[in-house]
Amino acid sequence: MQILIEAIIELVSNSPPEKVDQLANAVRRLSTSADARSLDGWAANPGANRRLDRLISGWQNVDIPPVELAGMLSGAGAAYHYARAEQEIELVWTGPSSNLIATRKTEQALLQVIDASESRLFMTSFVAYDVASIMAALRRAVEKGVTVSMLLEASDRHGGSVSVDAIAKMKAALPTARLFSWVEKGTGFSGGKVHAKVAVADERLCFISSANLTGHAMERNMEAGVLIKGGLTPRSLHRHLEALETTLVIAKM
Repeated sequence: MQILIEAIIELVSNSPPEKVDQLANAVRRLSTSADARSLDGWAANPGANRRLDRLISGWQNVDIPPVELAGMLSGAGAAYHYARAEQEIELVWTGPSSNLIATRKTEQALLQVIDASESRLFMTSFVAYDVASIMAALRRAVEKGVTVSMLLEASDRHGGSVSVDAIAKMKAALPTARLFSWVEKGTGFSGGKVHAKVAVADERLCFISSANLTGHAMERNMEAGVLIKGGLTPRSLHRHLEALETTLVIAKM
């Protein structure tokens, strides 16, 4: 049975929903697994044909009724595509392109998260310089009532490790934003830095990246990240960042 289940998962995860339904309906009309070769016309390409062969082989090893296999196909297909709709993950890349794989740019992804925020936005970065498009988006978020929180590395004058006081600059640019730093690290994290680069909106959309909030990171550096919509990851990340404030791991500046 395990071989059949694996064959079903492989098939439904590599087939459009309508093709899975088409196959399930065709299986339902069969009398026994011995008639399975009549399904050969379903496959539209060699990859689909290999997956169908594996399905038929797995079915004939357990010989369950066609109606039962059809139900398994329909249920697995519905579950798979529901799960995909629940969470979407997209590759984000800044730097030289292969021109073979389509990717989103870092700046585009970050702007999407900021503009999507409706009530809460939390961002972190090691350094933050004035990137005009990002600052404009943050101001738009503030104007529509979004609570903007930012965790940045403190300057060396305030217990951090960067020469530029990005927190002071961000305060001046966004007076209503909630700015945090990680200064009281304790012995276990002595010398540690805010290297996390994330942005998360309303527990439902997040961007996790290697990119700092700088012009070079948006335009010139080779940076990679993922944009995640829905599911547990944005929710857990947003709650974790806010819990760092609640537990006094990070301090409001």
